[in-house]
Amino acid sequence: MSDEKPTEPITFERVLEILEKGKVDEEHGAIRWSSNYTFLVTVKHDDTEIMAVYKPRRGERPLWDFPDGTLCQRERASFLTSETLGWKLVPPTVLRDGPHGIGSFQFYIHHDPDVNYFSFDESALPQLKQLALFDFLVNNADRKGGHCLMDDQKHIWGIDHGLTFNNVHKLRTVIWNFADKPISPTLVEDVEALCHKLGDMESEYCKALCGLINDAEIKAFERRVHRVLETKTYPTPGPGPNYPWPPV
Repeated sequence: MSDEKPTEPITFERVLEILEKGKVDEEHGAIRWSSNYTFLVTVKHDDTEIMAVYKPRRGERPLWDFPDGTLCQRERASFLTSETLGWKLVPPTVLRDGPHGIGSFQFYIHHDPDVNYFSFDESALPQLKQLALFDFLVNNADRKGGHCLMDDQKHIWGIDHGLTFNNVHKLRTVIWNFADKPISPTLVEDVEALCHKLGDMESEYCKALCGLINDAEIKAFERRVHRVLETKTYPTPGPGPNYPWPPV
């Protein structure tokens, strides 16, 4: 019998620590098909290493409807919002300096690339209800089916949140399953807690958000939060494009 101790699963908190304090030990190259420069890297700290997706600010393609150089900040803002809600929908994400300058570093989720939103079965519905509501709250303009990853524990993660928190309605998603249906009381309670922290200028969440998105975007975010609390229903597709392209 081997004397080696079994390797314990790395914790969520430990992943965040490595992303924040670790050194980029190796670059594995750019990720194909990304519209912005995106790199797969290894981050190492205290002899523990993890894979991460690094999106440097200087590699962001200019967009007419989003302020330049802010997409990496929106990645971080989406993570903080997911955590404040208590939903753990977004992989651990930090904003820090890297080999190509400041950018977002997000824990890489090991998954089957052939499995995405379009192949999920009914067991995924509870998690998708959270994700659909989350996308409305953060005003996600790019929820493709391939941005919904399932890990080996059957947990669903949402990735690619650079196009979020616009002050103009931008919701484009493939997840319209729940349009105009009631939101569960449990999820409404989570949004109420989020609303409280968003309205408290001294809360860590509010202070962090103010450093990532502008005042107009925060005001629009507050309106979406209040809309959920008032209607307690999922939104319906509005005017203009409602689905991302390509859908996967």
